[in-house]
Amino acid sequence: MKFIYPAIFSKTTEGTFEARFPDLECCTATGETLDDCIENANQAAYDWIYVELTEFDSELPPITDPDDLVLSDNETLRNISVNIRLTDGWDE
Repeated sequence: MKFIYPAIFSKTTEGTFEARFPDLECCTATGETLDDCIENANQAAYDWIYVELTEFDSELPPITDPDDLVLSDNETLRNISVNIRLTDGWDE
């Protein structure tokens, strides 16, 4: 299954980057560079979604329309795509 959630990226005062997912509670990532942060955000979202689907058997939160998000001047929005295979032997 493919999931796409928006992530908000910003540069810290130390020069590193951080990301947060408005829809995925407590799901965050950091990185030395923006590319590192994007990669770490992808892994964080994967882990968050996988745990929700496999351990809690709950519904995932609805995806916020990126146009509805308000960003500050130092923030940028990226959609993070996560592919999760829930059934062994089934490639999507």
